[in-house]
Amino acid sequence: MFTGSDVIALRQKTGAGVLDCKKALTETDGDMEKAVDYLREKGIAKAAKKASRIAAEGIVAAKIEGNTGVLVEVNCETDFVANGDKYREFVAGVADYVLNNDVKDADALIEAKKDETIEATATIGEKIAIRRFVKYTTESGIIESYIHMGGKVGVLVEIEGCTCEKAHELAHDVALQIAAAKPLYLNASEVPQEVLEHEKEILKAQALNEGKPAAIIDRMVEGRVKKYYDEFCLVNQAFIKDPSITIEKLVANVGKEMGKTLTIKRFTRFEMGEGLEKKNEDFAAEVEAQMKK
Repeated sequence: MFTGSDVIALRQKTGAGVLDCKKALTETDGDMEKAVDYLREKGIAKAAKKASRIAAEGIVAAKIEGNTGVLVEVNCETDFVANGDKYREFVAGVADYVLNNDVKDADALIEAKKDETIEATATIGEKIAIRRFVKYTTESGIIESYIHMGGKVGVLVEIEGCTCEKAHELAHDVALQIAAAKPLYLNASEVPQEVLEHEKEILKAQALNEGKPAAIIDRMVEGRVKKYYDEFCLVNQAFIKDPSITIEKLVANVGKEMGKTLTIKRFTRFEMGEGLEKKNEDFAAEVEAQMKK
């Protein structure tokens, strides 16, 4: 029905204990997504972001020239290589290529840099894999980037309405916010309807499991949906430098101060290795031992 590897994957997604993950998979016939929902409904998993433990190595890098900026992620096998000069030079070259060329998608980038990747792999002595990129070009605003922890997290954000110093300061603050607070969407209108309905079902199940009266559950769910927006929509988030205001209010305040209308148009946040797995023998052994109990 399910294996120890499934238990590992579920634990990495939810942060729940091994036995709780085993029970969830048993109750849901090994369906991973249903098991995640099961744990959330029981209040065992926090969820929504479904953040798995970061295991793969590598770095996220950014490059901006004029009104264009790029963010790239390139993976390797060890943290030692990720911190090496040769590897970082290769990643910088990948970012430079994306910045100066019309690259359709990650597959096209991998193909274009294939020979260089093979050469770098041979020189460095580890497998190197170009994973993903994003490229922004603005017409009437600015592009700002932020790289955290030497490349563990990278952000690219576009703000429209002004190219002055104040706008650059604002964009920097917004990029810091995105890196730290991990928003999934720009605003509530970007949350897909199916995601919202799914969240409502989870929230309703949580309320029922908490023994709340049926008459107030709908009102509770609406209140919790607002909390979802406040946590996962950038403009709704409390500003990390001044939690008394939201990011939406911060942008409005800066714009008012300058006599401009400023707008956050879009953003991308890459966390190095998110969604990738690296074999961990000790952890796997722990899970197998628990599975046998």
